[in-house]
Amino acid sequence: MLRIRQIKLPITYTQKDLKIKIAQKLKIKENEIINFQINKLSLDARDKTNLTYVFEIDANIKNEKHILQKKIKNVIKTPNENYQLPPHGKEKLKNQIIIVGAGPAGLFSAYMLAKAGFKPLIIERGENIENRIKTVEKFWKTGILNPNSNVQFGAGGAGTFSDGKLNTTAKDKMNRNKEVLKIFTQNGAPKEIMYINKPHIGTDLLRNVIQNLINEIIKMGGQIKYQTCLTNVNIENNKLISIEINHNKIINCNNLILAIGHSSRDTFEMLLKNKLNITSKPFAIGIRIQHTQKMIDKTQYGNTNLNLPPAAYKLTYQTKEKRGVYSFCMCPGGFVVNASSNQNMLAINGMSNYKRDTKNANSAIIVTINQNDFGPNPLDGLKFQKEIETKAYQIGKGKIPVQLFKDFTLNQKSENFKTISPIFKGNFTFANIRDIFPEYINQALIEGIQNFETKIKGFAKEDAIIAAPETRTSSPVKIIRNENFTSNIKGIYPCGEGAGYAGGIMTSAIDGIKVAEQIIKTFFPN
Repeated sequence: MLRIRQIKLPITYTQKDLKIKIAQKLKIKENEIINFQINKLSLDARDKTNLTYVFEIDANIKNEKHILQKKIKNVIKTPNENYQLPPHGKEKLKNQIIIVGAGPAGLFSAYMLAKAGFKPLIIERGENIENRIKTVEKFWKTGILNPNSNVQFGAGGAGTFSDGKLNTTAKDKMNRNKEVLKIFTQNGAPKEIMYINKPHIGTDLLRNVIQNLINEIIKMGGQIKYQTCLTNVNIENNKLISIEINHNKIINCNNLILAIGHSSRDTFEMLLKNKLNITSKPFAIGIRIQHTQKMIDKTQYGNTNLNLPPAAYKLTYQTKEKRGVYSFCMCPGGFVVNASSNQNMLAINGMSNYKRDTKNANSAIIVTINQNDFGPNPLDGLKFQKEIETKAYQIGKGKIPVQLFKDFTLNQKSENFKTISPIFKGNFTFANIRDIFPEYINQALIEGIQNFETKIKGFAKEDAIIAAPETRTSSPVKIIRNENFTSNIKGIYPCGEGAGYAGGIMTSAIDGIKVAEQIIKTFFPN
């Protein structure tokens, strides 16, 4: 099989056009192409008058050896990109491996361990998919929060109620990236995530994919217990010997994967009390901004009548005070959602369905903060998050605070919407968002959004709708681990976004696989 890079075609291309282009590139006849598939696909929209797709193709060709001898530019032998689990270690397991959290890191570590013959137990404080969806929908309608099952906690983790983005810039010689995408497609995700440049599943499809993945783990011998929260770890001689769940049950455990997510604040506090090596780390907070998707499409494509997916954007800026401002988790055709997980606190996030078919685009616009802003202690960043979310809850009286951008710059409460209609999941109310954040964050947001106007015309529209606060962009802590993926307490494996080693569905899944590999290389299953 040959890999052919840099094949460019107009966005109106057909499969016949693609086959002709492959033949031209290889200087062969079309009937010499046995079959082909797309390995990568991206859209080049730099020239708005000539939008093109750029392909990387894997093709079976007659007499491939002869073609390779020609040394045609951007044509190579397709490399072996199959993923392989490592061989088992020799140490015998004493007790069942337990994984805390059923987000991407927890699920993919469980999947690989089960595939390797181990029988891991996942404990998840939230509910299963079906009940979690009902609980979240009820919260959005009534404001009644379940602190253990919400947008942050439950089967699939925080990613279940998101855009389901699967892009990552991480380079991985072990082909874990492709394996994650492959496992997603085997469990019901759209096939195109294997090759498009910025793949996403969407919250509506991701829910079914997550359930299918959990079913596969169970088929291979794994287990999952919902509404089961880790409440303590018991340690002797710097080794894990057991865990406590739900404050009332002890389970013998010597190997614990902590895939707890970025919002498990009570768990971070408990782990610190048990002397796990935890440090604070920089993160970012800010607002969500809504524009019409039609405006974003026109800016990015130059034409809104093209048969193209809803356009996305990625923006960065450094303020005069050398503080970073950037877009994060941009959701084309999406919703802004109440993503709270603590009583009397409020946080928001973005979410899209697979078709990304609402009238608005939204994105977090966030400002970088560090220890100089929130303090040197391990949980000071977490404390800072809580303070912001408490203010937001109080100002909005439990509803999402919203404001027009012009009024945000003028430091005044808005009175009505104008040309952009709001799209939210959860109740919202007009408020002065400037009262939520420290003024240095407000000024950075204003400066950043006004700069983004120079890149996307209309971005700083007076009636662009902003909402706050976006505080859960990443974990405010890092649980230190060594080269063997263990913490300073032997048998505890910090993992994924909550532990500070990932940022999103893909990197969390990959980190879960890495931790599973380490356990597989160390132990032999019972």
